[in-house]
Amino acid sequence: MPLILVTPLSVLPDMLRTYQPSHLISLLSPEYMIETPGGFPAARHLRIAVHDICDPEDGKCQPGEEHVASVLEFARGWDAKRPLIVHCWAGVSRSMATAYTILCDRAWRGAEFRLAREMRARAPHAYPNRAIIRHADAQLERQGAMIKAVEEMGPAVPVEEGVPVEFSLEQLGL
Repeated sequence: MPLILVTPLSVLPDMLRTYQPSHLISLLSPEYMIETPGGFPAARHLRIAVHDICDPEDGKCQPGEEHVASVLEFARGWDAKRPLIVHCWAGVSRSMATAYTILCDRAWRGAEFRLAREMRARAPHAYPNRAIIRHADAQLERQGAMIKAVEEMGPAVPVEEGVPVEFSLEQLGL
């Protein structure tokens, strides 16, 4: 099933059972990084240990170029026959930015604004991490289109934790 599912950590076990994904991306602070869930192949679980920050802070790990490069390489190995789950702590910032990055990588140049509007429609709470978006925009050579599209999404509905959100590649024309 060509589906990217973004979810908070709190419901990850349920989402793994329900969706039976082939690939999993975890974006959590280094001190809260999870082990690969039991029974899930470690080779198909990408663990990115970064804090949810956009600018450097002492003692914190900001999402960097190497993290986005790892995501792109990993996601390009996903054949989309079974879902890909992307999660962070709340399912609002790091995971939404990562899903948007993967969607943009699979889409044509110029689709950035449409994909950002689709994200906002499906996830009013989405607030994609700007550091991840900046690095993805540069690596995908989008000349600022991803950054501008995310900024034009408008304000997110404030939440403590998001809800699971599906992005069907077929529905998005990808």
